[in-house]
Amino acid sequence: MKTGDDFKNGQVLLIDKPLTWTSFQAVNKLRWAIRQAFSIKKIKVGHAGTLDPLATGLLVICTGKMTKQINTFQGQEKEYTGTFVLGSTTPSYDLETEIDATFPTEHITEDFIHKTTKQFIGKIEQFPPVFSAIKKDGKRLYEFARAGENVEIKSRPVEIKLFEITEINTSALPSTNGVELKFRVVCSKGTYIRSLAHNFGKALNSGAHLSELRRTRIGDFRVEDAMTPDDFITALPLKQ
Repeated sequence: MKTGDDFKNGQVLLIDKPLTWTSFQAVNKLRWAIRQAFSIKKIKVGHAGTLDPLATGLLVICTGKMTKQINTFQGQEKEYTGTFVLGSTTPSYDLETEIDATFPTEHITEDFIHKTTKQFIGKIEQFPPVFSAIKKDGKRLYEFARAGENVEIKSRPVEIKLFEITEINTSALPSTNGVELKFRVVCSKGTYIRSLAHNFGKALNSGAHLSELRRTRIGDFRVEDAMTPDDFITALPLKQ
């Protein structure tokens, strides 16, 4: 059983972030629970890498003195699984915004899909989505996007070490003539899977957006070893 001193001295918590939660919400909920359980007035708690609200999976959360290791954990290799939908795009490159354009998919073969993944493996330049938390001129990019303001975004170097399509489902979305692709990606810090979806659709002479995303690994930390925020809180000692 962990004590309050254990959390102040530093713990690394592996949390499986639920859908629709922000990473900030997860950190706040754990911080509040630790303070309540051990009557701690103040404790540092932070996460090593944001997950979008529409993504699930591994959050590495550090407490106390282990927060000094956050930058180290952030820089480690990441692994994701999820789903791309071919045949349509959205401004946010995922389901945060509505479909804004549709594209043909009849020309896309399984062989074309698998060959196209090879274009993205290695060190590449990637443009972050305009709907992202990156700051420019003191504002988050998504603030410009939601205000309808155009903003120049610079590309950034990232590395994709593995990109594979694990399943192709051409009958999943008959109403929109869409094609669902299940994928697995291993990549460097700073890679946007939403941008990969968008660019992959372009490379297939079509369009695409991200419909599902799950982070399964950060360095040697794996989501199979993680617990939900509620499970973590339930495991804390009840305050007497």
